[in-house]
Amino acid sequence: MRHIHKSFGSVRALQDVSLTVEAGTIHGLLGENGAGKTTLMKILSGYLRPDRGEIFLDGKPVRFASPAEGLRHGIGMLHQDPMDFPAMSVLDNFMMGHEGGFWLDRRGARRALRELARPFGFDLDPEARVDRLTVGERQQLELLRLLWRGVHVLILDEPTTGISAPQKAQLFDTLRRLAGEGKTVIFVTHKLEEVEELCHRVTVLRQGRLAGEATPPYSPQRLIEMMFGRSLPMPERQPIPPGEPVLQIQNLVAGDHRLRLSRVNLTVRSGEIIGLAGMEGSGQQLFMRVCAGLARPWEGSIRVQGRDLTGKPYHAFLDAGVLFVPANRLEEGLIPGLTLTEHFQLVYPNGRYLIDWERARVEAQRRIRDFHIRGKPETMVESLSGGNQQRTLLALIRTPAHLLLLEHPTRGLDVESSMWIWQRLKERAQQGTALMVISSDLQELLQYCDRIIVFFSGRISEPMAVEELTLDRLGHMIAGRGW
Repeated sequence: MRHIHKSFGSVRALQDVSLTVEAGTIHGLLGENGAGKTTLMKILSGYLRPDRGEIFLDGKPVRFASPAEGLRHGIGMLHQDPMDFPAMSVLDNFMMGHEGGFWLDRRGARRALRELARPFGFDLDPEARVDRLTVGERQQLELLRLLWRGVHVLILDEPTTGISAPQKAQLFDTLRRLAGEGKTVIFVTHKLEEVEELCHRVTVLRQGRLAGEATPPYSPQRLIEMMFGRSLPMPERQPIPPGEPVLQIQNLVAGDHRLRLSRVNLTVRSGEIIGLAGMEGSGQQLFMRVCAGLARPWEGSIRVQGRDLTGKPYHAFLDAGVLFVPANRLEEGLIPGLTLTEHFQLVYPNGRYLIDWERARVEAQRRIRDFHIRGKPETMVESLSGGNQQRTLLALIRTPAHLLLLEHPTRGLDVESSMWIWQRLKERAQQGTALMVISSDLQELLQYCDRIIVFFSGRISEPMAVEELTLDRLGHMIAGRGW
């Protein structure tokens, strides 16, 4: 890619960016949220067109008008947010776009899906509807679909944010095997340890410009300086003394179409941060939605601040100060087609019958400033980067809150953004809010949580103090060993 430029209105997303990737290598693409990484890769895959610049594939100039043209040239992209059809089955999504003629070979496609999923340890039911899957499982499905389409250049945009440590190890082994077979892998990430472990070379973007390149052995400090223009000191652990019980769960039994959670007992106190760890689909998402009032338990009781909410609707949980932040930002958390001002007005209305839009715009500007959102009051939420969408979700959390439930709050975020979000969450805890957090980043859980609960195929461990845990032990438990 040579001298790529791309603007969205007055925003210059990419300015004179050049990138060379060699066949048979795994090339890392690093940068803070909003640096232009995803925009550059969408241009390469045909999802966007550059304003200026050239793309060469195997030495020949190419220009793609659509992702379908990119796929025909062997370039496929796994997007950070799932690009699928939620109302259709796993198998139908897997076959989508396959050029197989008039008759569809569903039996052959089902067999190919299972054969491709086996090396990764992915467990996807071909007949399940995609809207019943977690975000991580939807990423897994899209990865398998691209491999089945036979791509030669595989672009992965934050592919490890929804999978467990064992699945990540299997993914990395597969990517190394694909590179060994001559395929080209472009690995977009914000995690320095993944670059160190996997990539043959890394390119760093900062604010839409090329900040530099590096080869092993990597210097994490140097990479951070290229990403942000300065070094970032890691925060120290500051435990908060727990207060009175906020959430009390007794003999909880719950289930869905895949698994059953049996006899869960848990007390979460004010100021406490509880981490939920496990492979995708192990039960932590179901458990959190039961605690949020989005799914009803079969047996047992749920109390918040001493108030019995068992079987009550979602609005009763909201009224009790229970707030839920989902992993799927644009399908459950935000409303595409509405501006930032309109989102804040929905949560913080300034009038009972009529809206004072000038006052609403001033309030939106204040929240944009306080939460460092790179956008304007009139910006549509779908045009924001993933990191800025996440900051918007946090800005929409009402106060006061007694219990805050978050699914993957730093999914796809860079180091600085992750640290900023955790600083805000710790401030909530210091104010007396109890937090429960799902994350696939085990180091993040060990760094910020007070206790951790591990889920495995519906089994739930006792809450464990982080001082008693190591990264190795936590990884083994998530894989089903050492219980």
